[in-house]
Amino acid sequence: MSIEIKQISKSFASAQALHVIDLTIEDGEFVAILGPSGCGKTTLLRILAGFEQPSSGHISINGNIVAGNGIQLPPEKRRIGMVFQSFALWPHMNVAEHVRFPIRTHKETPAHIKQHEQERVEQVLELAGLSHLASRMPHELSGGQKQRVAIARAIASEPSLLLMDEPLSSLDAMLRMDMRREIQDVHRRTGSAIVYVTHDQGEALAMADRIVVMKEGRIEQVGTPQDIYLRPQTEFVAKFVSKANLVEGQWINNRFIPEGSVNTAWSGLPISTYFKTHGLYPVRPDQFSLAREGEQGIPAEIANVQFQGKEFHYNIRSGTRHWEVISPLSFQLNEKVSLSLASGAELEE
Repeated sequence: MSIEIKQISKSFASAQALHVIDLTIEDGEFVAILGPSGCGKTTLLRILAGFEQPSSGHISINGNIVAGNGIQLPPEKRRIGMVFQSFALWPHMNVAEHVRFPIRTHKETPAHIKQHEQERVEQVLELAGLSHLASRMPHELSGGQKQRVAIARAIASEPSLLLMDEPLSSLDAMLRMDMRREIQDVHRRTGSAIVYVTHDQGEALAMADRIVVMKEGRIEQVGTPQDIYLRPQTEFVAKFVSKANLVEGQWINNRFIPEGSVNTAWSGLPISTYFKTHGLYPVRPDQFSLAREGEQGIPAEIANVQFQGKEFHYNIRSGTRHWEVISPLSFQLNEKVSLSLASGAELEE
């Protein structure tokens, strides 16, 4: 099932939540919508689900318009599943009843599922690792188990599109890692397209086929996780996803000379035009190389040190500028160092 979002905008009174969004989601694709709070990602998800009507533009599913142009197809007729941040489980239903509910109530549930309801309930419970918990009530479940119930309920009616709104944000760090794998497994085994809203860069990079980075109601960049992380196209994407340091300097053709550096020039072939136009070079914390004060690189000093086991996280001061650097080498607070681009970092394509 392909989904086409064309020229979608949304305003609430005087506030513009979305500005002209164009996006295509292919059949079976896992798309993460990534951005900070207030960027419009949840509004876009709610429009996809049918909970909100766009102010302009339209959405079509398999060539049929479901929103816009005077049409607003309700959620139950869109063959979608929804997983909420708060789990949204019903306290009076046990686990099996949660899975059975959408099979009986969704108008777009395929006939072969309705005709084999119990078989489908058992199949979904097994898929979600919940067979042994079928008779449990929500208050008897852990956070991770509740989230698996929410996912099982969402996929029970075999939706063509699964919408997830920050589904892991209320779980602890270790459980989030486990649930990432669970969601990836569900995606592989069901083949449903997934639109996954998150503000967590790690989640988006780990799970998605494509990432849509949003800022202030607009799409900043769309690409594979590798594209977004290694080849950011704007300052916002570089800082929000890659946590990149933006080094100021001078571009001469495809060579970059950092401001204040000594005998230093970095290759800039893979760097986007935006950064060349603005006299910047994005460098992720792990792309910097630290050495004792020398005759090459950017002279700097250690402003802060955090030991992280296999590596050190440094805040580096050079004049009035501060940069974040990750290195396996140990340096002392206030020690003079020389900062350069790690070997091979400038060649990433």
